[in-house]
Amino acid sequence: MSMRSTPQSLRPAVVAAFLAVTASAATGIHPYPPGQVERLDPALDRLLAPGTALEQLADGFSWAEGPVWLDGAVLFSDVPRNTVYQWKPGSYGAGVFLHPSGSFSQDPGVSTEGSNGLAHDAQGRLLLCQHGARRIARYESGQFVSVAERYEGKRFNSPNDLAVRPNGDIYFTDPPYGLLGGDKSPQKEQPGHGIYRVSPDGKVTLLSDAIRFCNGIGFSPDGKVVYIGSTDPAAPKLYAFDVQADGTFAHLRVFFDPAALIKAGDKGGCDGLKVDREGNVWASGPGGLLIVSPSGRLLGRIKTHTGTANCAWGDDGGTLYITAQQYLLRIRTLTKGDGW
Repeated sequence: MSMRSTPQSLRPAVVAAFLAVTASAATGIHPYPPGQVERLDPALDRLLAPGTALEQLADGFSWAEGPVWLDGAVLFSDVPRNTVYQWKPGSYGAGVFLHPSGSFSQDPGVSTEGSNGLAHDAQGRLLLCQHGARRIARYESGQFVSVAERYEGKRFNSPNDLAVRPNGDIYFTDPPYGLLGGDKSPQKEQPGHGIYRVSPDGKVTLLSDAIRFCNGIGFSPDGKVVYIGSTDPAAPKLYAFDVQADGTFAHLRVFFDPAALIKAGDKGGCDGLKVDREGNVWASGPGGLLIVSPSGRLLGRIKTHTGTANCAWGDDGGTLYITAQQYLLRIRTLTKGDGW
């Protein structure tokens, strides 16, 4: 695999000034009145203290996605705007961090959608799922470096979300959402919607293509289970695989089926997810953010009343940041994210 850098003319500028996205001149943190915590099991009280409220940190985005805590701030994607934004503690609103973030072509027949899921490697370097460029990239020294672009000579669909293992392996999902025309795009080269692994030496392995519209991805604290969200309109679910000693997957199963929530009128697929240090899965789903125990029991929901994309812990590991449609939100948790 070639480790190619983005040409100089297409490299994004890191905007030094902290430019506000929102027109609001207010500073500080805003309450988020629409949000509420729905408690469905007493076990939730160990994870979210009663009375804990959602806070609104920034607004005005098209579709906020893929947050990550990096260098004392939250970075997150706005996919349609081809931009990574940065929110810094103590301020309201977010500033441009990278633009463009994932699409660099001037061809009108190529997707202009930018980055989606974000993460960082063991060296603290930003990793991005780049929709338009159809690759996993690393941002360092002011430029993008390609980490993975193809499998068996064919381009990926549009890498969506990713998780990094302690050994440096990058696992990512590859649905077709970033392609013009989606699953019917003539530019689609991969026959399915794959879940892949990229090893530190650059080798790409297809682990499964059994989940249509695979999306969010995260590992249990012991590394023995991987959770996958699916935004398949026909069957949005949370799935799980066992992780073998060699890092491959086995024993696909449904981890949580939100059919009852959908039947009750709540909207949203199983998109991005993260896992806390106790093994609970915090996953976007119908109605907001689902909190599911390691045994697959729904403990509660953080109801945002808008499309909810993803989440990530930050600060001391006990603050959960949530990207929900046009908002960046946060809530304090009694638990901490895995790895904190």
